Amino acid sequence: MSLDALLADTGAWFAAALPDHGVLALIVIAFIAGLARGFSGFGAALIFIPLGGAIIGPKLISPALLVIDGLATLGMIPPAWRSANRREVFTMAAGAVLGVPAGTAALALMDPLTLRWAITAIAICLLALLVSGWRYHGEPRAPLTSMTGLIAGLFSGAAQLGGPPVVAYWLGGKTDFARVRANVVLYFAISTCFSVVSYYFGSLFVPAVFALMVVILPSYAAGLYGGSRLFGLAKESTFRLICYLLIGASAVMGMPALDGILR
Repeated sequence: MSLDALLADTGAWFAAALPDHGVLALIVIAFIAGLARGFSGFGAALIFIPLGGAIIGPKLISPALLVIDGLATLGMIPPAWRSANRREVFTMAAGAVLGVPAGTAALALMDPLTLRWAITAIAICLLALLVSGWRYHGEPRAPLTSMTGLIAGLFSGAAQLGGPPVVAYWLGGKTDFARVRANVVLYFAISTCFSVVSYYFGSLFVPAVFALMVVILPSYAAGLYGGSRLFGLAKESTFRLICYLLIGASAVMGMPALDGILR
């Protein structure tokens, strides 16, 4: 096959695989979500999933974010492996082994409209948890750690929204922030592997997911980089407030009742 024919076939595949609407909006949303994660360490899924789900549906947007975020954060895994409390991480991941497939089943089998309302409700509840400032201040115990992993895995499998329970559990303890961050990064690297396997067997990796990955990954990666650079220029509290506002706005805008605004 000649190069011209290969390029023509690739272009035809791309045109057929990409959603027929909303791609430019997804690129912009991905950049904003990347900024949020880059400067605050959380919030990408809480922004990207409700809004993206309103544009192309949850069964496309969740696996797309899984692939994009997994690739964009690969460089964070080696230092996290060296610094994390691997015993605690693996204990939490043991809970996610059950939670991720259960959440994936909900994503694959639930009515899309019902799932979108559920995702909106979950996003609002998790935002309330973050805004409240509540943290678990007790000593980490294996049963509670694995239960947190189960809950986070359920949210991750259904909508890639597993961050807040994990952060709330680990951030309130006596572990220093650098170790907490390493724990979170390593846990989600493992959870991502579970999600990839579950999404594969759930037949969620359709061609559109990989077409979206190619288009959206540069924007998301640019947001991650920009957010990490901006973090040093302002108070953390200011950026977290902006994240909360963005997450709240995206949860509201992602409601099925407001579809006309985004389509």
